[in-house]
Amino acid sequence: MQLVLFFEGLRSERQLVETASLHLAHRWYLGYALDEALPDHSSLTRIRQRLGLPIFERFFAHVVDLCQESELVWGRELYFDATKVRADATVASLVPRFAYEAKAHVAGRFAEDSPGTALPATGDPAPANGLLRYPTREGTSAPDASRANEQRWDLLTARRLDPNRPASGSYQRTSDWRVSTTDPDATPMRVEGGTCLGYHDHYVVDGGKARIVLAALVTPADVMENAPMRDLLWRVRFRRKLRPRQVTGDTAYGTVENIAAVEGEGIRAYVPLPDFDHRTPYFGKGDFAYDAEADAYRCPGGAELRPLKHEGASPARIYQAPAGACNSCPLNTTVVDRVSWWRTWSR
Repeated sequence: MQLVLFFEGLRSERQLVETASLHLAHRWYLGYALDEALPDHSSLTRIRQRLGLPIFERFFAHVVDLCQESELVWGRELYFDATKVRADATVASLVPRFAYEAKAHVAGRFAEDSPGTALPATGDPAPANGLLRYPTREGTSAPDASRANEQRWDLLTARRLDPNRPASGSYQRTSDWRVSTTDPDATPMRVEGGTCLGYHDHYVVDGGKARIVLAALVTPADVMENAPMRDLLWRVRFRRKLRPRQVTGDTAYGTVENIAAVEGEGIRAYVPLPDFDHRTPYFGKGDFAYDAEADAYRCPGGAELRPLKHEGASPARIYQAPAGACNSCPLNTTVVDRVSWWRTWSR
């Protein structure tokens, strides 16, 4: 039934049960007779809450294992991509993160002080963020069913890529200071027609004829598509014992870190590089010639760019030409004309 929910693009278990009850093909696929009642939608919710994310991941991994045992996984080529998934929350639900965390902290303090909410004493540390405890050793018992419904199933608690990671340069993510009260895990993302809250669904697909999905990862939308590529690649290689000859991705994966890491492992990276030189009317990096002996660049106008004094902890180096050379350069007016034309054309 979860597969039916996925392939039909349904948004809730209630809608899933209604659709599967009326659709004859779904009944045949699920093995239910025409007069046989399907499970209640609340049962699916309780099952998901009781089992938790690790059980669903084991189920997914077991299906891929069966595909690999049946020789449906080729393993020579891997394809990477990501899909934007809208969240069931609106941009209007965003509030200042400080106020949200303060209210959550106060509510948690009162919940700890109220009677009857203490967790049972065990030898293992208490699970963080309200995650359920499930037996990991023989002889241990699962949590009581009545308490399972009281716990929250934080889907992204263990799947988030360092939510406290520092900002990239001067760029500050919206999720650093605003959070949704409806879905705290969802973050703003650009879609056709504006901005909405959502996620990025990353996946690795085998290049064989069966097109088996070997790995999947859901992250907030503010995690760029190229960020999990290397982790997913290493995970698939070691988990499936594959030796891919090439990996393929779109322009979003064409970063220096990804290409260097993949090529360093002897894997060919078929990833198109972004053409930054033609995105603006200004001269790009390809228009400057580097002289290794002099450690200087030569601009299209013939001026020499020398490195400035290195400051700070950033490994980047800045090269600059004398201001007089730029002010008297005949290409200066050409660039101004190109910028004026670019702005007129973009309007």
